[in-house]
Amino acid sequence: MFLELNEEQKLIQETAREFAKAQLEPLAARLDREDDRPAFLANLKKLAELGFMGLNVSAEYGGSEAGVVAFSVAMTEIARACASTAVTVSVNNMVCEVIQAIGSAEQKKKYIPRICSGEYAAGAFALTETGAGSDPAGMTTSAVAEGDQWVLNGSKIFITSAPYAGVFVVWAVTDKDAPKGKGISCFLVEQGAPGLVIGKQEEKTGQHASATCEVLFDNCRIPKDALMGKLNDGFRIAVGELAGGRIGIGSLGLGVGLAAMDFATRYASERVQFGQKITNFQAIQWMVAEAYTELEAARLLLMQAAYRKDAGKSFAKEASMAKMYATEAANRACYSAVQMLGGYGYTRDFPVERYARDARITAIYEGTNEIQRVIIAREILRNFN
Repeated sequence: MFLELNEEQKLIQETAREFAKAQLEPLAARLDREDDRPAFLANLKKLAELGFMGLNVSAEYGGSEAGVVAFSVAMTEIARACASTAVTVSVNNMVCEVIQAIGSAEQKKKYIPRICSGEYAAGAFALTETGAGSDPAGMTTSAVAEGDQWVLNGSKIFITSAPYAGVFVVWAVTDKDAPKGKGISCFLVEQGAPGLVIGKQEEKTGQHASATCEVLFDNCRIPKDALMGKLNDGFRIAVGELAGGRIGIGSLGLGVGLAAMDFATRYASERVQFGQKITNFQAIQWMVAEAYTELEAARLLLMQAAYRKDAGKSFAKEASMAKMYATEAANRACYSAVQMLGGYGYTRDFPVERYARDARITAIYEGTNEIQRVIIAREILRNFN
């Protein structure tokens, strides 16, 4: 694997960095405290116009065809400025990729260009349920065929972008008598479909600008051709797409961790105690050395996973390793950054407290890090068995 970015990847990284610095960073603190959805959505539209909503999607459907490495570095740069925006970009890319992978020709032409162009502010990935989080095969939302329609009943929780998503990728049980995980299918449900209800928005610790809601299906009727992929083959699809999404969330975590340490290191380089800059003290130097070393290791794990996905190789284990390590390194980096600022790190006058709150969820969503350890161990042990 060649570790240098190619020219296209460098251009995407630089474009993301410049946009994040100019457009996202100045708004991030305010969006964390205030509900200004128009401003948030306006930046999503600009990112779509720059090509960031379909980085690994064919140009035939409005994508950038830049690949997974480019997606990873773009996510990191966007997350340095605004984690709420970054998670929306990550989910949008994931929705586009799953439609591209298994959608019909008509579904691809109808939905992917609308997300890539920003006509749809977002797409949503509706998998998690109250009783089916780390165990998605335990879902109970059902889809029953009635004439030329499917009727969905049930609910999903923690759905990113639910109020402003143009389309939802929804998993539901279509054969309740099948073995666990075998009778699940995947559907495309448009915003405004009869019986689709957007529930309350969660009050979260961090990533406040990104809406996270319950989604209810009350005799929700969708056309027969809303089925995506093969009937009863949806669980396999979900597992595969989650693996790719973990590269996005790991990259997001990396960006937040880097932002926290960059701010704290600049601060420590100017802060004077006992007559000298506190960066002269070994305690601070070790925090800097350990955090940046871990974040660099996270970057390399992410690049390995992204490279393997780009190359069409197996990448599930590598994506889980990268997601687990990067998000935990990011959390440690954020807490070191708070410590480096002392009491100021615990106030809203400085951004490191927001970084710490925004980073916390990265070890939970897109598969908890405990589940990542299960996946990693399973893949390693399989080689020994």
